[in-house]
Amino acid sequence: MQRLRAHFASFTVAASTLVAVLGGGVASGAGVEDLPDIGSAADQVWSQDDEYRIGLMIVKGLRDAGQIEEDPEIAEYVQTLGERLSSHAHEGDQRFQFFVVKDPRINAFALPGGFIGINSGLLLATHNESELASVLAHEIVHVTQRHVARRLQAQSKSSLVSAAAMLAAILIGVTSGSGDAMTGAIAAAQSFAIQQQINFTRANEYEADRIGISTLAASGFDPNAMPAFFETMGRRAGLQGSQVPEFLQTHPVTVNRIAESRSRARQIKVERVPDSQGYNLSRERLRLLTAPEGTSPRVYYANLLSGVKEQGDAEKYGRALSLVMSESAAEAIPILNGLIERNPSVMQFRSALGEAQMLSGQKAEALQTFARALELFPRNVPLTVRYAECLMRAGEPKRAHEILLDLFNIVPPTPGQARLIAMAANSAGDVADAYYYMSEYHVMSGDLMLALNQLELALAVPNLTDVQRARFQARSEQLREFLPKERARLAGRNEEPTDGTGRRP
Repeated sequence: MQRLRAHFASFTVAASTLVAVLGGGVASGAGVEDLPDIGSAADQVWSQDDEYRIGLMIVKGLRDAGQIEEDPEIAEYVQTLGERLSSHAHEGDQRFQFFVVKDPRINAFALPGGFIGINSGLLLATHNESELASVLAHEIVHVTQRHVARRLQAQSKSSLVSAAAMLAAILIGVTSGSGDAMTGAIAAAQSFAIQQQINFTRANEYEADRIGISTLAASGFDPNAMPAFFETMGRRAGLQGSQVPEFLQTHPVTVNRIAESRSRARQIKVERVPDSQGYNLSRERLRLLTAPEGTSPRVYYANLLSGVKEQGDAEKYGRALSLVMSESAAEAIPILNGLIERNPSVMQFRSALGEAQMLSGQKAEALQTFARALELFPRNVPLTVRYAECLMRAGEPKRAHEILLDLFNIVPPTPGQARLIAMAANSAGDVADAYYYMSEYHVMSGDLMLALNQLELALAVPNLTDVQRARFQARSEQLREFLPKERARLAGRNEEPTDGTGRRP
């Protein structure tokens, strides 16, 4: 328990440094203070600290608007794939966060600070895992080469002042707790990021292709997938006439660019490996999660498979999920049992079986399935989250609280996962810690006033232990001390000397 609390404090201070600029030496080794100063021309515009803050604010805006796909299995797969690629990007100190956006349009984007989003439409448009990896590799290069910051450096001073003003608005909006300020700042940040994507120069795109292909090959993927995907997008654009895919609008592809990437890919010899189960299963999950509203998942998926002559394990998994989502969970159980018998090492099959059993009223069997799966895949994030949700439905919140504590001792939680453990703690009767975890949820979400309110409620709970009281008070003091300091820092930034015309030199 104590390890988790220390981990939460370390993680959320680092997160709050990024979301609400809770800087000043309190962050752990994962904090933005430790990001390297690589001394590029881009540093004259933004520090990597600033880039990360802006990127995180944009992601927060997307999350608050419900635009990020939070499905644990899909999120885990995309992050794992992205980390596999970024580990070969020769930027060991750059942190990356990969996520899926609920958008049927075919596009991907890189934000300042290592945040990379891919639209659900793009993931579903890829024909194999190497094509998906090629897009992520391309976007990773936009981050490691700091193309957004370099683009800003090439613009006029007035544009830089506007960017600085936008950053200040974001920070002030967070620290003041003003919902209107936050909404306006996030909208400005999102518009700014989109415009920067469109404005990537031809040189940027060629550089992202060149380094991205090397990254792709070093990660064990087919480098030919990058030009292949470009050609697919080009053909799609030809078929759609004026309906040009978003990917081509933000990443213009020319015949020369395709030819150059293909020539470079042919020079790299890589032993081709089959698509991972994670790719195939995530695609089927995403197909169902993006089904048109109001349609039956069972009917929708059956129509998708109507032209498939031979159904593999991924399609059978998708069919089972469609049954679970259509209140026909009992029919999914034999399908999932068959998949587990053939593939005992695939976590997704066991997790889906546990859910199907729980929804069909087989509570004891469901809990046994999850417990056995957790023994095989200890501290697997999506499995642990699904198990915890199942335990809470089964009336065992204490056990749910325990397994989440064990997981988050090792893996930093997302805001949604922090909220889940708060709910588990509350249902288990640990009200004080429930308030504490909700406080951390609000810190990660950038709402310091609500975070402080939750800490006040935690301190008001009767019969606190000395350890609990000391921790809650220390955290509350930490957050309260930050607010006036950060406002003073922002005021100092706004009072920089000007050139006599109202503009800063």
